[in-house]
Amino acid sequence: MFSINLMLVVIAAIVAFVLGFLFHGPVSGKLWMKLANIHPTGNEKLKDMVPQLLWNFLSNLITAYALSVVYLLASTSTLLNGGGLQTGIICALLVWFGFLVTSSSIEVIWMGRSAKLWLFESACSLVVMVAMGVIISI
Repeated sequence: MFSINLMLVVIAAIVAFVLGFLFHGPVSGKLWMKLANIHPTGNEKLKDMVPQLLWNFLSNLITAYALSVVYLLASTSTLLNGGGLQTGIICALLVWFGFLVTSSSIEVIWMGRSAKLWLFESACSLVVMVAMGVIISI
């Protein structure tokens, strides 16, 4: 019988947090700021971002837990032949495309959000979700 491994949920959330930092910072932060029309003043301080960082991490925890539930259900289904790495990746891709991409596309369709920024964020969330799926499937 499969069960949710809370330690892996926490690890997946930490990895998602680190990947988010890398995508929006050292790896492609300049591109992200350009696409998001963000102009740093140079007066930004880490301590001023602590509430957002905590909410971000909580969001990552909830996402990792929800993905774990999807993985648990999928791994007990006869459709995917049990758990494992492949099932973890399939679950991550289904959640990413079926929920994250489609729901965030509404912001482009109806709210005028930049399509380029949406594509950037969608690509980042793809990497994060696959990483979470791999970790959760361990």
